[in-house]
Amino acid sequence: MADINDAAGLWLAKTSGALAGSAISVAYFLPAGRREAAIRFAVGVTCGLVFGSTAGLKIATELGVAEYLAPFEMVLMGSSAASLCAWNAIGLVLRLMERRAAGRIEKTPK
Repeated sequence: MADINDAAGLWLAKTSGALAGSAISVAYFLPAGRREAAIRFAVGVTCGLVFGSTAGLKIATELGVAEYLAPFEMVLMGSSAASLCAWNAIGLVLRLMERRAAGRIEKTPK
């Protein structure tokens, strides 16, 4: 029974972190329109849920604080970071695609 409560707590941490990361991204990097905001928010939340645990463990290990953090804290941190990074990655990809469409970046020869 304790496993179910632990799992629910970790899912709560993943969800909270993913939503927080996406919300921070919306406030920090304003989207061009509602459609872009919805797409970026959905991708941010999805990436936070999928990669939250792994990202949190990697960040905590790299910083050398893994033994001082509870699993809930690591997952919350990782979900927020993954969500925030996904938002930035989408923005970068969109800018590169716009430049390529405008002819400022040459297509690679086949």
